[in-house]
Amino acid sequence: MKKTLLAVIAILRLLPVAAGEADSLQRHFAVTDFSVNFLREGPDFPEELGNQLLMGTPVEIVGREGYWRQVVSPDPYTAWCVEMGLVEMSREEMASYIAAPKYIVTAEYSHVFSGPSEKAERVSDLVAGDLLRSVEGKKAKKGFVEVMMPSGTVGYVRKRDMEDFGKWAATRKATPESIVQTAMQFLGVPYQWGGTSVKGVDCSGFTRMVWFMNGVLLPRNASQQARAGEQIPYQGRGADTVDRDTILEFTDSLRPGDLIFFGKGDSASHVGIYIGDGQFIHASQKVRISSLVPGEKDFYELSYRLLWGCRVIGEEDRGSGVASMLKSRAYFPQE
Repeated sequence: MKKTLLAVIAILRLLPVAAGEADSLQRHFAVTDFSVNFLREGPDFPEELGNQLLMGTPVEIVGREGYWRQVVSPDPYTAWCVEMGLVEMSREEMASYIAAPKYIVTAEYSHVFSGPSEKAERVSDLVAGDLLRSVEGKKAKKGFVEVMMPSGTVGYVRKRDMEDFGKWAATRKATPESIVQTAMQFLGVPYQWGGTSVKGVDCSGFTRMVWFMNGVLLPRNASQQARAGEQIPYQGRGADTVDRDTILEFTDSLRPGDLIFFGKGDSASHVGIYIGDGQFIHASQKVRISSLVPGEKDFYELSYRLLWGCRVIGEEDRGSGVASMLKSRAYFPQE
């Protein structure tokens, strides 16, 4: 709850403030400009990777050391990234940025080119979920759309790789079918501690990205996600082995798209997405499908650490940590 409150406070700070506020409060905000911005636990490259942020994500800058910036993201998460991965802004600039029309990248991978051709110079790579501003009055040329990166750099992206962000968000609906379909698109993506993109995901980064691409925001970490939505108890919790009848009773209570959590005691440290028939998809060494049921193919060897499930589909904006992207101040202006 404390982390959620801090996130709300950080996002609220993105709104315009009264004229005359101290200049020192200006340009303490930024938007990520890399396709995937790598956030580390300290201001140095050997430090542990803690998170990734997609292009177009707004952050608050809370610390500076050399060319490193400590930022708070909407996840919420506090970590360090290099200054070249950010475009620093004032409160007013940030508010204008959030209100500007944008595209969202829906292809797994794409590129910004200097001209409307794949033979033109590459300006940046792109991944699913990246946001780029649209250039007013510009129509598609030869299958390419003119866009503007957060830095103001103008380029071209294949039209088929993007959708209008506002229209896209308004038509997203997290359903069992859409969640499972999106999750399957990540199969084979390697596990990366701190990863939240198709370039590499950890367990909770995987689940968060699946919901993000369905217009829903989940908390960043497994321990936070485990407190979201409606909890589904598991009667075999705490046992040293998995009893087949007990696990089948538990899977009977699950629906595709439910989150399932593993760990010790009351502490969740791993999360996956239930897909039906006793199986779930998760990031463990790579994104793969495993079974909770002993004796079944691909039985997950750590199923004895199963804690409980959570139903988060349909729980958006009910105060349980699951939020609609359309109602997030980090992505759309709110009245």
